[in-house]
Amino acid sequence: MNLKYSKSLGLIAVLYFTVSMNAQTTDSLKEKSIEEVVVIGYGTQKKSNVTGAIASIKASDIESMPSGKPEQVLQGRAAGVTVVTNSGQPGSAATVRVRGITSFGAGSNSPLWVVDGIVVDNIGWLNQSDIESIEVLKDGASSAIYGVSAAKGVILVTTKKGKRGRLNLSYNGFYGFGNAARKLDLLDATQYATIINEGFANDGKPVRFSDPTKFGTGTDWQDVVFGTAEKSSHEISISGGNDKSTYYSSFGYLDQTGIVMSDISYYKRLNTRLNSTHKVTDWLTLGQTLAYTHTKSQGISNNEEYGGPLSSAVNLDPITPVVVNDWSLVNPDLYTNPNIILSPNGNPYGISQYVNQEMANPLAFKYIQQGNYGWSDDFVGNVFAEVKFLEDFTFKTSLNGKKSYWGSQSFTPLFYLSNTYSNTSFNNLNRVDQKKFEWSMENTLTYHKKLGYHNFNALIGQGVYRYNISSGSSLTYSNLPVNTWQEASFNFDVGQDNIVANGWDGIETRKASYFGRLIYDYADKYLFTGTIRRDGSSKFGANHHWGTFPSMSIGWNVNKENFWPENNFINTLKLRGGYGVLGNDEMENFRFANFMVSGSNYTDAGNNIIIGYAPSTLANPDLKWEETSQLNFAADLKFLTNFNLTVDWYKKKTYDILRQVNVPGYIGVSNLPWANIGDMENTGVEVELGYKKNWGDYGLSVNGNFATVKNTVTRLEDDIEYFNTSSFQSMGAVARNQVGEAYGSFYGYTYEGVFQNQAQVDAYRNANGELLLPKAKPGDFIWKDNNGDGKITPDDMVNLGNSIPKYTYGLTVNFNYKNFDFMMFAQGQAGNKIFQGLRRLDMLDANYQTKILNRWIGEGSTNEYPRLTRNDDNHNYTWMSSYYLQDGDFLRLKLIQLGYTIPQDVTQRFGMSKVRLYVTGENVFTFTKYTGYDPEIAGRNGGDSDSFGIDRAYYPQARTFLFGANIQF
Repeated sequence: MNLKYSKSLGLIAVLYFTVSMNAQTTDSLKEKSIEEVVVIGYGTQKKSNVTGAIASIKASDIESMPSGKPEQVLQGRAAGVTVVTNSGQPGSAATVRVRGITSFGAGSNSPLWVVDGIVVDNIGWLNQSDIESIEVLKDGASSAIYGVSAAKGVILVTTKKGKRGRLNLSYNGFYGFGNAARKLDLLDATQYATIINEGFANDGKPVRFSDPTKFGTGTDWQDVVFGTAEKSSHEISISGGNDKSTYYSSFGYLDQTGIVMSDISYYKRLNTRLNSTHKVTDWLTLGQTLAYTHTKSQGISNNEEYGGPLSSAVNLDPITPVVVNDWSLVNPDLYTNPNIILSPNGNPYGISQYVNQEMANPLAFKYIQQGNYGWSDDFVGNVFAEVKFLEDFTFKTSLNGKKSYWGSQSFTPLFYLSNTYSNTSFNNLNRVDQKKFEWSMENTLTYHKKLGYHNFNALIGQGVYRYNISSGSSLTYSNLPVNTWQEASFNFDVGQDNIVANGWDGIETRKASYFGRLIYDYADKYLFTGTIRRDGSSKFGANHHWGTFPSMSIGWNVNKENFWPENNFINTLKLRGGYGVLGNDEMENFRFANFMVSGSNYTDAGNNIIIGYAPSTLANPDLKWEETSQLNFAADLKFLTNFNLTVDWYKKKTYDILRQVNVPGYIGVSNLPWANIGDMENTGVEVELGYKKNWGDYGLSVNGNFATVKNTVTRLEDDIEYFNTSSFQSMGAVARNQVGEAYGSFYGYTYEGVFQNQAQVDAYRNANGELLLPKAKPGDFIWKDNNGDGKITPDDMVNLGNSIPKYTYGLTVNFNYKNFDFMMFAQGQAGNKIFQGLRRLDMLDANYQTKILNRWIGEGSTNEYPRLTRNDDNHNYTWMSSYYLQDGDFLRLKLIQLGYTIPQDVTQRFGMSKVRLYVTGENVFTFTKYTGYDPEIAGRNGGDSDSFGIDRAYYPQARTFLFGANIQF
């Protein structure tokens, strides 16, 4: 059948506190209390009756973290939720993973984000102060209501709504500055010249520098690229309402520059929001949410070793000057090109005669990047109508939409940065414009009934969804008669030969869903939740259009049993367990089919070009959903009145992973076919412990969490042992997926020390008496023959660890005394490895970190670092080994804040109900043995396709100090 509609992933649910009756006890006693309510997707539920694994973060937790990155508030605050900052680059988002790596084939491992019922790519566009709550649905039982998109976890964000009463005006703002928290220990000019000379000498060649000491300390390129960053934010909200209507409106502006080349590293965001609800009659309620966000930003390459200011600062030699002021110290032949970049004083920027390729003087590089930027305009909103009838029924219909416009503009002038990095032919001006529209419509019917001790809440729903209705265009003008970005314009007549234009249309995805849920409890003691969702997608063929995703969870509030004794030790105890099946369909459209595509042109006998068509790939009509099942057992308890403890154990298994299949080249297809190949599982334990107590003028709360995860690849294609996931320069593959090991495990050779003399080299032989390392010399690594075949080959590569932390943890402490408040937040991880790849292997003259001073220089000098050599016949530096791996453990004091609230008798004189002033430190201290800039490393350029933990030149997070105010009228 043909699917007309698209997929449901909506949620219109508001977090609120309400006064409700506790369930009747068996003694028929009723007690009124304030119950915390959490969002569960398409509704809310009392926290005491929740049977799934749901982490909830409130507005009060969010407001104390003035980061400007809404997703960052999850870091270290929810057990089992790993948040890794993609970059210290302003505006950079964070990569979020829920309970480990779920898939290694289709798309990223990011969870599903749902804001007020609208599926979005991320929440970086939100005003942080607009968020009322964030709920993370971690297990299969709680996530299954979202079906095919829930395998990687679901994060529900609810924005604030107006409340009945007088008008409220609030302002939240801060200003601050930041610097690099640490710098690398790089060689100075004298050390560099000495080390380079030693490499030549060890290879029997003449040294390059006759007197290394004449260079002194030279240039510290890190001082050139690092500077002071500024960060400011202003958010204003207005809310209020009456018995019929409530409203909430906000306006926000964020302006941030980066610590690396702040002129070309910045982010600006302007956004506004309007939420309103209108009770038209006793049975009809209408409402809407609408948000608009505009961003403008420019950034440098992040975690990318091929060029850019940060990578250049690490690799450029310290002998080259920043600006040439003394021509006797440089090679004049490098400065003859007419397109060379000049400094403001008229002298050229320094050009290295030793380190070339993409590496360039950062100040000269900044010149050719000025005026380039990216931008976006996003409109996100919904409207809904809610009808109550027959006392126990509620029907709700909602229409959700997202309209996005985004693009970029860049000017490339004529320039000459080096003989390997230049543009001396023609300049060009480029503009890219794109747009996308996505919408969904959902209808739900809810039945709520209480019969004695029995409580029923039933939900049925249906949705249609359309995604990726998109298009784009690109326009490039070349040979402009100007050579600065300020003067560049599309108004110049450059002639048709200098104009290139193209456009494209996206492929629309359509989905449809039917879902239902039953929540039942008996006297608040015995709890049950059952969910089923059926999703259909245009991404799959007729054989597998539809997928079904069920779940079930149960709970038992043991403390409500008659046999439970009244005691002051364990106040409440809830046991719960659940199982659910979730889905994933993240892949390109129509990969089940084989389409004919143009481009296979050929020439006939008359030398005429004939347009040719060929199959794009191999068809797979049996391509189907990737599925993840998850089992969860847990206990929630409150003890000693002021302590809360939650412990979860889970096992998550992913089956039939969607991946592309390697096929021989003679098959003749341009795209690799897709298939369901591969399985993987994650197991872990999550612990959350909290303490809260108030006495007199004092108040204290302490909340900590700890989580473990073990990831294992359990199946690949039948005919392969492993496949590589990440590579590094000329070294080749450094990480792979292999059955029985963790996702993206580092694989390499094992070294057993350093040869101290020629006798050791000559004695290292196999059973046949042959030298295992015939090219080795004293000072080289002793490579281990791991498979015992008598030779050193790639078959000797073994698992050296992986980038997935075995343990993650967080600790939040809040203390208040009278009008003073103090907050401290720390988070960290342990048990993972980081590949430290900051130095370019293909540049023999690239600079080194000072640890190279510990290299082997003679018998007994070291057994850990090999000798210096430019030939490297023994592959000391060019083979992947544990030499490049370091422990990724760290503990970071992420946030520390001191605030003071001005007494009300003072603020009320000025018409203000509250004024709070605070000072905050972000990324204050990081305790780690890692020698790079930052141990918190995402994938290449913040992506998820590359393994975490490979440091290619990671843009570090800034140590920032902020001064702010919260004012309410």
